[in-house]
Amino acid sequence: MRRIAIIGCGGSGKTTIGRQLADQIGVPITHLDAVYYDDRWNRMDPDKFAALQEELVAADTWVIDGNYASTLPIRLKRADTVVFLDLPAMTCLWGIAQRGWKYRGGQHDSSGVYDRITWGFIKYVWGYRRDMAPRVRSLIAEYAQHADVRIVTSRRAARKMLTELKAAVH
Repeated sequence: MRRIAIIGCGGSGKTTIGRQLADQIGVPITHLDAVYYDDRWNRMDPDKFAALQEELVAADTWVIDGNYASTLPIRLKRADTVVFLDLPAMTCLWGIAQRGWKYRGGQHDSSGVYDRITWGFIKYVWGYRRDMAPRVRSLIAEYAQHADVRIVTSRRAARKMLTELKAAVH
């Protein structure tokens, strides 16, 4: 467990789980939202974003959290561990609401990740399992056959998986 890709809907817990796993293996976590968007929510050029990820995954050890299906193969090809947080929409929306209250829509501690809750984002979260999850599963099947793939469908299963992965490191 040296190269970990964490994928999932907004509010699924990618950042929380990623931070814990990064601490376990002693590397910083890369939050793709903080890379892709600037502080005014301008997007990075897609080619530059893909090239940056190629550089990130070339390292021997990393933890990267983020969805971005268009560049997911870059991470999946090199990951030895893939965590797909495929949680129900209501669970993710609750996670987003809790995060919003905690950070008041601002930056999450020092991660560089900011909340930006829009109606479009809420619709994306609501339809994620129907629209995006099948694509993510397909990409995992195609590009991560070599990896330890963990598909997590509840907060309880996420806690159990973290315990198992932490034990595997020791």
